[in-house]
Amino acid sequence: MCVGVPMRLVAIVGIAGHALDGDRLETIDLSLTPEAKPGDWVLSFLGTAHSILEEGEALKIRAALGGLASLMRGGELGDAFADLEDREPELPPHLQAALQAGRSHG
Repeated sequence: MCVGVPMRLVAIVGIAGHALDGDRLETIDLSLTPEAKPGDWVLSFLGTAHSILEEGEALKIRAALGGLASLMRGGELGDAFADLEDREPELPPHLQAALQAGRSHG
């Protein structure tokens, strides 16, 4: 399984971006996100930025990944998923439409 990591772009050279993952600087491929600019948050998978994120979304993902890392080390989850605690689960739009149309399987 591949996990996307939110990173903040600090510089761009051609199709490569220099991005921060916490305190670690990495070079990532920006060919899938040519509109990205320094200061943007991108979701990086295996060294390639796949999408540009809003800062709030990037920080939620980073908090969730941090909470899971803590849990795997034997620590606490903390408030890593606080944004999900007070709401009901939601289906993606295409599945909600199928459910409303009475479909229960493919």
